[in-house]
Amino acid sequence: MEDPSLDISVVIVNYNVEYFLEQCLNSAFKSLEKVSGEIFVVDNNSIDGSVEMVRKKFPAAKVIANKDNVGFSKANNQAMRIAKGKYVLLLNPDTVVEEDTFEKCVNFMDAHPDAGGLGVRMIDGKGKFLPESKRGLPTPAVAFYKIFGISKLFPKSKKFGQYHLGYLDEFETNEVEILSGAFMLMSNEALQKVGLLDETFFMYGEDIDLSYRIIQGGFKNYYFPETQIIHYKGESTKKSSINYVFVFYRAMVIFAEKHFSQKNAKVFSFLINLAIYFRAGLALTSRFIKHAFLPVTDLTFIITGLVLLTNYWSKANIEFPSGVLKYALPAYGITWLLSNFFQGGYDKPIKLKKFFSGSLIGTAVILMVYALLPKDYQFSRLYILIGTLWVMFYYLLSRVFLHFAVGKSFDLFGNKNKKFAIVGSPKESERVANILAQTNQKIDKVLFVGTQEHKEAGQVGVVSQLDQIVHIEKVDEIIFCAKDNTAESIIGWMSAIDGTDLDFKIAQPDSMYLIGSNSVDTSGDLYVMDINAIVSNKNKRNKRIFDFTGGCILLVLSPLLIWFYSKKSNFISNVFSLIVGVKSFVGYSSSAKETNSSLPKIKHGILSPEDAQNVNSKTGSVNIPVFKLNLIYARDYTLTKDIKILLNSWRQLDR
Repeated sequence: MEDPSLDISVVIVNYNVEYFLEQCLNSAFKSLEKVSGEIFVVDNNSIDGSVEMVRKKFPAAKVIANKDNVGFSKANNQAMRIAKGKYVLLLNPDTVVEEDTFEKCVNFMDAHPDAGGLGVRMIDGKGKFLPESKRGLPTPAVAFYKIFGISKLFPKSKKFGQYHLGYLDEFETNEVEILSGAFMLMSNEALQKVGLLDETFFMYGEDIDLSYRIIQGGFKNYYFPETQIIHYKGESTKKSSINYVFVFYRAMVIFAEKHFSQKNAKVFSFLINLAIYFRAGLALTSRFIKHAFLPVTDLTFIITGLVLLTNYWSKANIEFPSGVLKYALPAYGITWLLSNFFQGGYDKPIKLKKFFSGSLIGTAVILMVYALLPKDYQFSRLYILIGTLWVMFYYLLSRVFLHFAVGKSFDLFGNKNKKFAIVGSPKESERVANILAQTNQKIDKVLFVGTQEHKEAGQVGVVSQLDQIVHIEKVDEIIFCAKDNTAESIIGWMSAIDGTDLDFKIAQPDSMYLIGSNSVDTSGDLYVMDINAIVSNKNKRNKRIFDFTGGCILLVLSPLLIWFYSKKSNFISNVFSLIVGVKSFVGYSSSAKETNSSLPKIKHGILSPEDAQNVNSKTGSVNIPVFKLNLIYARDYTLTKDIKILLNSWRQLDR
């Protein structure tokens, strides 16, 4: 029931984003100081300690802790049913609002009695405008233009650009049809009339549905750019995900069947199904190009060079066995390619020495196999050695070409040391610099930029000539201290500073992390103590090879080993899980759930670091808390650790 004394009820649905949630709540409670209101946090069974963090740091927040993931719509509805504010705001946890965002929005809604819903200007973690801040109704025609990229070709067209309303100025207030679920402010009056979120939509599409029902109920939706927010996880972060394609476009089918005529719904459904396969095809093609195109191209050039070398030798009357071209050359090429892959030749940053060592290892493998062949097939060791020179020359030439033609991702000099500018008071800046020093960052220089008090506005956080410092010093990344800078000034500078390669982070008070987003391909980045050793390309590869090889050995020996295990079916199931890559020999201990979500993601393990500790404890060693064991395992991972844990606890492989 609405309480006339409360201006706004803020509803935040959280699922395993503790760091983002804390930052969001810090900004939301500051914004709530200028209006009366309440904040709900609905947690969908997170395992990262989000609920405990909210209860400890934000006791004023009203927490609803679900025992399972009930979905976005149902979770929001849980809070909306008991919200008492005149207006209800659905706010994503990966957002940052300005200090006067709530006040400005409430005042606008008060001044426009016809307003049922309101959205604001959103920027991503690099300060770029998010086009989903304002959207049109996805009719069959609009959906067609969006799905097949026509709207992207003509974003300003009133006909083709209706999905993101590109013809409307991003800095002007306008009526719109669809609001973004990341920041969706609605009047309680409108919700009482049109209802809450449709729980048929588990994820995606529910904001479109409710926005449309608000208009059908006789209200208007507005795009209000007089205040702006950061939204780290914009739509652009999801488009390469095949799962996103299926879930999002299926949600559009539900919307069409609900609101369009039967004829239009069928047309829309046809278009959506066409889009699903079209987009899924694009996603698969994109993934192939990203991961497989270069190795396939390398293999093609390597084998082509070997064929040309064979033809040259044939002209000199040097005979080759008939199977050389058909079997031997592809086998040589694949061996050299795989040896370079396992040596880390395809890891970023590119290092030429890995290609040389990989090529030599591949040659050694080829010569060992060659020595085992019958004499009739041992046609020339010299050919193999010259082939090695060709492979080395090809990798050198191709990577130098990519270095100059493509640039950043193929930079032969590796990731350069970065220049950071920390904006805050001396004491807070020093604290943040210490956090930065503990992360996996290559630091060239750290600049300290002070803040000054803006007397007229009564704010702290107006940065002195920050834009000049960025360009003169060629700064790569700016870190704002939230303790000393207002969200408004931070967001303002992120939007205003001209620098497409410039990255931003925000340091929250009394927290050991820096949060931001350096790429549209990520939902957000954290600079915390370097615990990512376990997910380096080399370690992921070694871990997978160990799991696969070990699984195959266990399978071969299973007729003998199975008698050592009481749960024989579990043992066999685990062996196959290792081989196909579903499980790993060693993973995090599940008895420390509160830490697992903040650690790098790895496969579920049959064993864990806790098993090694259990063995050590019998010898009198001091027990380490499980969450610390997981942290140490991730931070200091080597393949030797997995081998030791397996040797100590192999009798537990039937879990």
